[in-house]
Amino acid sequence: MVSDSANVPPVSRGRTGRKPVGITKGPGESAHEYTFVSRDDEQVLKNGEYVYYELNEPDEWGQNGAQPVARRVLGRIIKRVPLQLYPDTFLAEPEVSPAQVAAMVGYDARANELFELHVAIMGYYDPESGSFINPWIPPQSGKQIFLADDEMLSQILCRKRVGQLGSATIGSLLTRTPGAVPIVLSVKDFVSTHLAIIASTGAGKSYLASVIIEELMRPYNKACVLIVDPHGEYGTLDQLPNLPEFSEESGEEGVEGYRAQVRIYHPDQVKVRLSTLNMGDMRHLLPEMTEKQQYLLSRALRKLNEKKRGTPWSAQDLIEAIRQVARSKNDEDSEGADDSSTVRALIWRIEQRFVDSFTFDDVQHLDLPEIFKPGQCTVLQLNEVDERDQQVIVATLLRRLYQARMNTERGKVHSGESYLPYPVFVLLEEGHHFAPSGTEVVSTQILKQVLAEGRKFGIGVGIISQRPGKLDADVLSQCQTQCIMRIVNEIDQKSVAAAIEGVGRDLLDNLPALSKGQVIVAGAAVNTPVICRVRQRLTRHGGESKDAPDIWQKYFSPEARGSRRLQEAPLGNNQGFSLLK
Repeated sequence: MVSDSANVPPVSRGRTGRKPVGITKGPGESAHEYTFVSRDDEQVLKNGEYVYYELNEPDEWGQNGAQPVARRVLGRIIKRVPLQLYPDTFLAEPEVSPAQVAAMVGYDARANELFELHVAIMGYYDPESGSFINPWIPPQSGKQIFLADDEMLSQILCRKRVGQLGSATIGSLLTRTPGAVPIVLSVKDFVSTHLAIIASTGAGKSYLASVIIEELMRPYNKACVLIVDPHGEYGTLDQLPNLPEFSEESGEEGVEGYRAQVRIYHPDQVKVRLSTLNMGDMRHLLPEMTEKQQYLLSRALRKLNEKKRGTPWSAQDLIEAIRQVARSKNDEDSEGADDSSTVRALIWRIEQRFVDSFTFDDVQHLDLPEIFKPGQCTVLQLNEVDERDQQVIVATLLRRLYQARMNTERGKVHSGESYLPYPVFVLLEEGHHFAPSGTEVVSTQILKQVLAEGRKFGIGVGIISQRPGKLDADVLSQCQTQCIMRIVNEIDQKSVAAAIEGVGRDLLDNLPALSKGQVIVAGAAVNTPVICRVRQRLTRHGGESKDAPDIWQKYFSPEARGSRRLQEAPLGNNQGFSLLK
C-alpha cells in the first residue's frame, strides 16, 4: 500500500503558492535517480518532463554564517509506472468497459489512480559556471516535488536568450506548448567545437540545418557560412536577402545597414585548379595507376611545384614534366630500361581525366575571399559532380581554408586570396561521403585535422549524415554539439550511442519514437540535453520528397495532354507518333 501522504490535497501548496505534483518515495535504480508518487490529475507528468525538489544547503560562504540557500534540484522524468490498476476480473469482457464494471461495484478508479515516476537527477543550476551541479544525494522520502515552470526552464536549459548576440533559436521544448520554452543554441559553442546533425531519411535533418543557417544569417550573428550541398537542396536559401528578418538599419546616417547575402555556385561553376592537387588527390582521381606510374607522377609533381613556386600550372605543363622526368630517368638507368609504354599510359590517363574537365581547370578555382565573407552564405551545389570529384573538391577546399586561416592568425599574410581575417563555418551535407567508416578517402584526413585543430584557427564544421554507422567514428566524436533526430536502424543507434557522450541512455531510447521535426539536442551549445520541436522555416524548404502518385495523376490531366500534343505537332504525321489516342 502507498502512504496517503502521496496524495497531496489540491489546497496544500508550497510557501510561494506553487502546487506540488507529487511526493518522493525513495531512491531509484541508480545513485542519480529517485522516484515519486503522484495522481497526476492534470496529465502533465510525461516522459521527458522536468520536475524539481528544493534542497536547503549553505552556499560557498556558509562558514561565515550565511543562511542556507534553497536550491531547485532539477530532474527529468524517465519512466512512468501505474501503481493502481483495474483488477483482472474487470477486464474479462471486451464488450463491457472496465469503468462500467467499476461503477457497478462502487470502485472509484480515479480516486485510486496512482503513478510512480522515475526521475534522473540533473542537479541545481549554477549561473556562474553555466552548468548543473549534482547534489550527490537523492531527496528524502516524503519531500514535495514541483513541476518546473516555463520561465524557469527558459532561463536554465539554454545558455542564450532569443535574439541575443550569438544565439540561434531552433524551436521550443517538446513537452511544453509550442513556443513556451524556446530552445536556443549558443553559436559560439557549436561553431568552435563543431556540430553534428544525425537522422534517418525523411526525419528533417536538412530542414533543421536550414533553420540553423537562417539563425546564423540573422542580424545578431552575421555569420560567414559555406554549405557543401551534394543534392542541390539548399538553393531556396537565396530568398534570405528579400526577407526583413535578415536585414537591419545601421542607425547612422550615410552608413549602409546589414542585409544577408546568399551566393549559389552551380555545378559548372565549382572549379578546382590543378595546381592545388597533391599526390594523394591524384591517386584518388587516378585509382588504377601502377607503381611506376605513381613514381613518375610524384616526381613530376615535385619538379613542377619547385619550378612554378605557387603559380598555376596546366595539364600540359604536367604532361611535359612527366616526359622530362621519364627522359632523365632513362638517362640515369644503367640498364637502359624503356618506360615509354608507362609514360604513354600515364599521359593518356591525365588527358582523359583533366583535359576539358567539368571540374578541374588550369586557372580557375574557388576564390576564398569570395566564398567566405561575414554576412554571406555560400552554397556549393555538387549534385551533378561525380562522388570522387566531390571528395577532392572538399579536400582541396579544406586544405586551402585551413592554411589560409592558420597563416592569417599567425600574421604570415596580410592580403590576397589567402588572407581570411574572420572565423568561418562549413556545413557538410552527406558527411559519410567525405569521411566514410572503415575506409579512408582523400577528404578524410584533412577533415579530421580541421575538426581536431580548426578551433584555434576559427574554423567550425557541421556534419550532416543519415547513416552514422557509415560515418567515421572519430569524425562524429569530434562534434561536441549533437542534434539527433529519428533513427530506426539499430546499427546507427549503436554508432550514435558509442560516439556521443553527452546524451543519456534514456534520451537515446526515444530515437525510434521521434516524429518528423523533433530532435534531441545535446552538448556544448546547450546546458543540458533537451528534446526540441523544430520551428518553421522562414525560407521555402528545398528538400521535400516527391509526391509520386500526385505527379502520375497530373501526367494524365487535360492540361498535360494538351501540352504534349503541342510538343508533338511539329513532327508531322509521318515523323512521329503519339501514345495518347
